[in-house]
Amino acid sequence: MCGIIGYTGTRSVLPILLEGLSTLEYRGYDSAGVAVHQNGLQTVKSKGRLALLEEKLQARAHLEAATCGIGHTRWATHGEPSDQNSHPHGTDRLALVHNGIIENYLEIAAFLVEQGYTFSSQTDTESAAKLLDYHYAKSGDPQEAIFKTLAMLRGSYALGICFADYPERIYAVRKDNPLIVAKTPTGALIASDVPAVLAHTNTYWRPEEGVLAVLEKDAVRFFKSSGEEVSQKQECVDWNVAQAQKGGFPHFMLKEIHEEPTAISQTASAYMKDGLPHFNLELLDTDRLKEFRAIHIVACGTAMHAGLIGKSVIEQLCRVPVSVEIASEFRYRDPILHEQDLVILLSQSGETADTLAALRHAKANGVHTLAIVNVIGSTVAREADSVLYTLAGPEIAVASTKAYSVQCTLLYLLALRLGLVNGKLSAQTVREICEKLRVQVPAAVEEVLKSCDKVRAAAEKVVDAEHMFYIGRGVDCALCTEASLKLKEISYIHSEAYAAGELKHGTISLVVDGTPVVALSTVSSVAEKMLSGIREVASRGAKILCVTTKQISEQYDLPADIHLVLPEIDELLAPFPAICVMQLLAYYVSALKGLDVDKPRNLAKSVTVE
Repeated sequence: MCGIIGYTGTRSVLPILLEGLSTLEYRGYDSAGVAVHQNGLQTVKSKGRLALLEEKLQARAHLEAATCGIGHTRWATHGEPSDQNSHPHGTDRLALVHNGIIENYLEIAAFLVEQGYTFSSQTDTESAAKLLDYHYAKSGDPQEAIFKTLAMLRGSYALGICFADYPERIYAVRKDNPLIVAKTPTGALIASDVPAVLAHTNTYWRPEEGVLAVLEKDAVRFFKSSGEEVSQKQECVDWNVAQAQKGGFPHFMLKEIHEEPTAISQTASAYMKDGLPHFNLELLDTDRLKEFRAIHIVACGTAMHAGLIGKSVIEQLCRVPVSVEIASEFRYRDPILHEQDLVILLSQSGETADTLAALRHAKANGVHTLAIVNVIGSTVAREADSVLYTLAGPEIAVASTKAYSVQCTLLYLLALRLGLVNGKLSAQTVREICEKLRVQVPAAVEEVLKSCDKVRAAAEKVVDAEHMFYIGRGVDCALCTEASLKLKEISYIHSEAYAAGELKHGTISLVVDGTPVVALSTVSSVAEKMLSGIREVASRGAKILCVTTKQISEQYDLPADIHLVLPEIDELLAPFPAICVMQLLAYYVSALKGLDVDKPRNLAKSVTVE
């Protein structure tokens, strides 16, 4: 949620701030604002899209000379979207932008009211800004004031700060939220994420929590709360700004779906050696993998749905019990954990607040943690005992697609590795499946992408629906949960996923004449049972879209209005082309409705608050 950008240097700051905020739009936002140094701090902000902020700035032409400032896109958590609640917040002495949640903001506000402060917004951020002003007014030292303020804050934050007395300087600090710092030949930048700085540099620092970054046009320095200057590890990305742009596709989401074959192939190849899964993790060697008696997969949203696929394949291949936990519930239900358990954390960004909290809870209970994330150096990646990176490259659309597919890829490889070390699978069997995962899966997904027109035609048949249902059995039921989420995320059509065998236990009452039902059938062992479920909804007048394999479609006469047959593939690996069909279906429904596919309402790419 929320996007932060800041620049100080020799160039005009407004174009850099607006360009950076535009790059960060994928994080989700409902208002935007900037504060720049120009005869004191000048703040301009607006509810709505960036275009409205740009209109306001056009009337403030004198600000074009500014060379230092901060910008923000806000996703409302405290207070409705409005000009007044937009960031930056502050006083005549300072301006502050914030990503995160200040949990004790009401206590801070009450204290500040006693000191004579007044408040004009409903946000938690204004409390942090005015608390900083309180300390700065006393000391006149920005660093001392910042650290005294941080000591009083409870919650999570990434902060970008400008002081009126220091017109060429930006301060930045983080806790449980993403923030990067970068240096360029013309100045220095802060940002919430790498894409916002890629037009300027591909190297950056990700400051440790509690370390204060001080940016000037010709230098970047880092300080501990003790005042000691420290060094931070510089990182480099191997993808460029072109990879974070649409590349000729009408939307990022469609581009990223088309990148799935490459992402799957690269991720699979990166973790194979001599045709077998190979992770090269010191703390997860063969002996340690044999010890695990149970696995807990903890994640949110789409990543949690990838975990359901992981559960299915790990239990099938390894006979190790797996639970899939919603991260926001995990620590609060006091889970039963054992030192011989493994907790796997799935997160695309590596900054998901609930997943990070679950990680820390597991570690506090002495359980080994394995992170599967897409962002190198992210908080979840750094704090987990072991980490595996999904090589998806940048994913810009809010609705995750290729990140899901590569998370599933790594979970398959992990299942194969566990099955091998536990003696459940032979090396020959594992090699055969690995080769199919590396070659056959990307080819099958590519075949699906070549038949986009068929999926679009199917979308045209359901685009006007108010309600839809997805049904499946076995691993297909897990796939349906993600398919349903994709549809509701970006098309705003109410949809639900159900195990087909549960229909008769209540849900069938919701199926009336013309109700669209997507029936997924790729598991041959339950295909006949699935056929019964399809007939049940057909007899109630449902409009059925059946997605199935060639083998099942030839063996059974499936009563459906629309048939989409998947490319031939080993049944174990059918979830990969199947989910690609489902992602495309959701995409085309949203596009046909004329909606903002990449930035659906009320959603953010990285949920960095609980």
